Amino acid sequence: MARYKVGLETRERILKATRALLADVGVEGITLKAITDLAGVRAGSFYNLFETKEAAVLTVVREAIAAMDPGDEGNDTLEDLVSAYVTFMTEQSSMAQVYLQIAVSATRNNAPIRQRFANGHRYRIERFTTALLRDRPEIGVPEATIRIEALIAALNGFGIARHIDPSFDLNGHASRMLELTRTQ
Repeated sequence: MARYKVGLETRERILKATRALLADVGVEGITLKAITDLAGVRAGSFYNLFETKEAAVLTVVREAIAAMDPGDEGNDTLEDLVSAYVTFMTEQSSMAQVYLQIAVSATRNNAPIRQRFANGHRYRIERFTTALLRDRPEIGVPEATIRIEALIAALNGFGIARHIDPSFDLNGHASRMLELTRTQ
């Protein structure tokens, strides 16, 4: 049992180091040595838990994408989904920074990360669209999808603005964009 606990603690130290390095140097700047040095573990311990450096990075990417999920799939409202995004960007700012940095830089040169983000984006579009259609079934799937794509693009832009300027009113802008999405 103690070995298992140590393994979990080591895994979390590695992931914490990977998150920090992603935020500081991006995917291209991460090395296995940098991760293990920052985590305070040896390479052997790293390889007991992750096959490759990319596996650790993908784990962090998966966590960042999942962190925006309010967890009530099928019953969530558009307000719930937008609120979860705003909460993620404002209350989990270090994870949000990692998410944004990976989305902007790593997806360009790394096919597995690009695929992971594309899958997450498609899932988010479907989930937001379903929530909008529960409120406004008369607009139909094509129109709802277009509105949601615009909403998510705006939220991502607002997230970047919030990252650049912590005083940016992300919640206010997101609320206004949500209303436009519903009422157009």
